[in-house]
Formats: sequence, structure tokens, C-alpha cells
Amino acid sequence: MPHHGNEEEHGSSESRRDAANQEGEPQKPIIHDNRKVDPKTGQARHPDQERAAGEADSRDALSQAEDILNSVEVPAAESVAQGVDGAEAEELRNDLRRLQAEYVNYRKRVERDRAVAGEMAVIGVLNSLLPVLDDVDAARQHGDLTDGPFAAIAAKLENALKTYGLVRIDETGVEFDPTIHEALIQQPGPDVEIDTVSQVLRSGYKSGDRVLRAAQVIVAVPA
Repeated sequence: MPHHGNEEEHGSSESRRDAANQEGEPQKPIIHDNRKVDPKTGQARHPDQERAAGEADSRDALSQAEDILNSVEVPAAESVAQGVDGAEAEELRNDLRRLQAEYVNYRKRVERDRAVAGEMAVIGVLNSLLPVLDDVDAARQHGDLTDGPFAAIAAKLENALKTYGLVRIDETGVEFDPTIHEALIQQPGPDVEIDTVSQVLRSGYKSGDRVLRAAQVIVAVPA
């Protein structure tokens, strides 16, 4: 249709009219396709893998927070230029140092708690297997584990537990130690000058410096 007047004015009026029409139109709803199978390809979708790919570059929250604390500075010159006096800027820096020290202590405490929790979990498993080891010892004393597949299985079990720090307490001829020995019987010993373990009735076990179970022993005492 022919029109009169300036082309630029006509174009700008049309743009304003289009913008007004767009503002007046109701916003269309956004539809998310959560179907597990793609309707076009027929392939299964894996939202967990997509989220994992999007988070591949993210680090743990503690590391990110530590980086932020290490990188933040409060320069006194810029603070004064923005209307903050030197004393207030120094106070802000001190607050930041205290916050950073508190965070470092918190991180160390979390790491220590994690280590303790892991150690306690291992100790719990070892304690639950002590009765099995007692049965293995009893079978070995009765000659049931001299040879054969059960003897090999028992040896593998004991070697596997050693890798987790399990140590047997079954030495004889050593000085009686109440921290690792439980004396069930005391009897005079003709050739001993101190209380000495003469026989082990039930083996004890320890993991590192922690005694899981004291050894039940017969103690020879000086006559």
C-alpha cells in the first residue's frame, strides 16, 4: 500500500507497534520434554550421564571455597579511595584472615573425622571376623587344615586381613603385659624371674596400636 511521509518515521512506528503487540501477547508456556525415550530416534535418554558431563569440571565445594578465600584481598589504597579509612580497611583484612583460619581448621577437622570414620569401619569388619579366625585356629589345632582346599582358603583369609593391619597376639615366653594379655591361670615357674606367658589359650588381635582383643594366656610366675 502506498504511504506518504518519511520512510524512517514509518518504519520506526511499525517497530513500536510490533513491540507493543509482543508486550500485549501472553507469554507462551515452556514445555520440558522429560520422556525417557527420544520420540524421533527411539533411543533411550540418560539424564544422569548428561548431568555428570555438565558437572565434570566442577570441584568439591570445600576446594572452591578455599580458593575464594585465598584469592580475596582488601587493598587499603582502594578502600580509602572509596571512602573507607585505613583503620576500617585493616579491620576488614583481619576479619578475612580470621575467617580463612577458621575455614582451614574446619577443613582439617573434616579430614580428620573422615580418617577416623574409615578406621572405625575397618575395625568393625575385623572384629566381626575374629570368631571366624577362632574357628580356623581350632580346626588347625585338630589337624583339619593340614592340607586341602580349606587350608588354602584359611591362609588366603588370614593374609587378606593382614593387609588391613590385623596382627595376631600369640607369642609365648614373653613378659606378661596386661594391656595385651588376659591371665586366666597363674602357676609357679621354676626358671622365670618375672611374670611370663607360658601358654596361649586363645589368640589376641590388634590393629595398629589398637588392641581388638587381648590374648587369653597362662602366666608363669616366679616361685
